[in-house]
Amino acid sequence: MAAKQEHDGVSVPTVEEMSYTEASDELDEIVRFFEDREVDVDQLVGRLVRATAIIEEMDKRLRRTRVQVEQLVPKLTKVLSANDELADDELADDELADDELADDELADDELADDEVDGALVDKKAVQSQRTRAADADTAALF
Repeated sequence: MAAKQEHDGVSVPTVEEMSYTEASDELDEIVRFFEDREVDVDQLVGRLVRATAIIEEMDKRLRRTRVQVEQLVPKLTKVLSANDELADDELADDELADDELADDELADDELADDEVDGALVDKKAVQSQRTRAADADTAALF
C-alpha cells in the first residue's frame, strides 16, 4: 500500500489510491484555488505538483481504459453477431415450421374437400339410384 502524502500540512491519499472521481474533484478544487485571484505563493508549487500528479494519473487511467475498450469491442461485436445469427436461424426455423404447419393445414383442407366431394358424389349416386328406382317403380305401375 502506498504511503500517504502531505499536502498543505494535511495527510492525503496518493493519487493512485484515489478513484477517478475523487481525483477529478480534487483537481477541480486546485483549479478553483488558482482562479481565486489571491494565490498563496507558499502553496503554489505544492498545488501545481499535486495537480500534475493527478492529471498524469487520470491520463494513464484513460489510456488504459481506452486500450481495454478497444480490445473488448471486437469481442462484444463478435458475440452480438453470433447471437444475431442464432436469432436469425431460430427465426428461419420458426418460419419453416410455420410453413410446414400451413402446408399441413392446406393438406387437411384438401382432404376435407375431397371427403366433401366424395360425399357429394355418393349422394348424387344414391339420388341417381333412387331416381332410377322410382322411375322403374313408376314404369311398373303403368
